Amino acid sequence: MKRATHRATRLVVSEHDFQVPLDHTEPDGPALDIFAREVVAPDRRVDDLPWLVFFQGGPGSESPRPLAPLSPTWLERALADYRVLLLDQRGTGRSSPVGDLAGMAPGEQARYLANFRADSIVRDAEVIRRELGVERWSVLGQSFGGFCVVTYLSLAPEGLAEAFVTGGLPPLERHPDEVYRATYRRVLDRNRAFYERYPGDRGRVRELLERLEADDVRLPSGDRLTRRRFRQLGSVLGAGDGFERLHYLVELPFGSPAFLHDVDAAYPFPRNPLYAVIHEACYAPGCATRWSAERVLPDEFRDDPTLFTGEHVYPWMLEDSGSLRPLAEAAEILAQHEWPQLYDPDRLRANDVPAAAAIYAEDMYVERAFSEETAASIRGLRPWITNEFQHDGLRADGARVLGRLIDLVRGRA
Repeated sequence: MKRATHRATRLVVSEHDFQVPLDHTEPDGPALDIFAREVVAPDRRVDDLPWLVFFQGGPGSESPRPLAPLSPTWLERALADYRVLLLDQRGTGRSSPVGDLAGMAPGEQARYLANFRADSIVRDAEVIRRELGVERWSVLGQSFGGFCVVTYLSLAPEGLAEAFVTGGLPPLERHPDEVYRATYRRVLDRNRAFYERYPGDRGRVRELLERLEADDVRLPSGDRLTRRRFRQLGSVLGAGDGFERLHYLVELPFGSPAFLHDVDAAYPFPRNPLYAVIHEACYAPGCATRWSAERVLPDEFRDDPTLFTGEHVYPWMLEDSGSLRPLAEAAEILAQHEWPQLYDPDRLRANDVPAAAAIYAEDMYVERAFSEETAASIRGLRPWITNEFQHDGLRADGARVLGRLIDLVRGRA
């Protein structure tokens, strides 16, 4: 249902509300509210434009909010060709956002949260496509959004006209242990490069860790800032500006309001709890994860406390963070859960949807070698392998990245 339409600078924005089943195998069961924004250029408002649906990274993050000057950076290029749908994926933003699930027992929480992987998101999109009366639409997925796109190609390719992926071709059949061993190697490389750029920061980090060991330092959230939580600040190292963001945080006076606030704000999980509880499940091809990142943590990270970790999830996070603690038992249940397959290799090998993907050569979050394997497994997909960007190329220069993928799909590159 279209709720409202308004004009913003260089945009016409319409808000839509939809209802979908929590579990698509039980269409008459509990429902979720799904919110999406339709965005179109003012001079093309009444044109019969093809649709482009954006799948956001995460999991657990809502779609970007359109701003002027045009942001996200890919939006202007998209609006030249498409009517864009910015989808708040289930459990995020205005789409039945997941909180602490108060009032549910841990088993109930786990059963509820098991419905928030890419397969459910794709089935939501199909409900929306049919409700809007769209025969086929194009899709763009960044990071985890790319996992959703590949799931879409597996589950419902008949709904797709084109598929674009940036920094998000998932491994199809590799065990999560293989994935995390590979990403740890990337994180180690980024640590080395960070300390080469800012050699003085190693001593500073060592000093900070010693003080955190000795003192009970509390963040504005009330959580204790532990050494292991501080090391998770390395999750930014895979962004194009990540080295600078981490350096500027580390240089702040220890214990100052700015230091404590910025460390607290850099921790995404209280705002987006879905990330903490189903992140590893995104990599589970018909298996249980059993806290994979914790189990395969390399000795280098155990032996050298100045090494930052990446976007890995650990069981202790659910106890250390007050806002995540209500989901700790459910997260443990999900870690032992045998997840169903997300991808259909046979269907991908027979793919007939025009597709292109940006693969970032030094991507810290999505292993390049596995992405190349997947690209070779999807019939007709045209990969663009580049070292010009880190994982956030779509944010850094979205017009160029999306434009390149459109040209690849349409045979212009």
